[in-house]
Amino acid sequence: MAPTLYDKKPEIGDLIEIFRGTYQHWAVYIGDGYVIHLAPPTEQAGGGAYSMMSVLCDRAIVKKEGLWEVVGEDEWKINNLLDKKYEPRPAHEIIQEAESFLNQELPYCVFRSNCEHFVTDLRYGKAQSRQVRTAVAAGVGVGLLMAAIGVGFAVANRGSGSKEKESKR
Repeated sequence: MAPTLYDKKPEIGDLIEIFRGTYQHWAVYIGDGYVIHLAPPTEQAGGGAYSMMSVLCDRAIVKKEGLWEVVGEDEWKINNLLDKKYEPRPAHEIIQEAESFLNQELPYCVFRSNCEHFVTDLRYGKAQSRQVRTAVAAGVGVGLLMAAIGVGFAVANRGSGSKEKESKR
């Protein structure tokens, strides 16, 4: 059995966050040991670099699979991350809508329609992805840092260039 971050049994409609190393995969628990999730063709338990190829996919399939089949040996936890912000939909509505998507191929984009967007839309009626917001914020931070370093180098080189010209005179 894959390790969980705490010993709590999922309830119908709970969001399951699965830690795949450098990213998280998400599913919604529908009872009897099953989850429904949006899975790009490269998504698999313990998939490592192969699963990371999902960034290149533009389509994914909605699957119903056993929780342990999806989790594999990876760590996971129940993470109803937006419960304080939004009212969760009733469990029967979550299941009904999730099952209406089964076996459908849907557009997939890491930034706009990934597995986290899919499950948050099912639970809250709001498609959101915390990991995308975090990645974008980190990217903006890195971009600003790189720009600041570039400006610093430009200013430093400009000043040293002027001194070299003066010493050649």
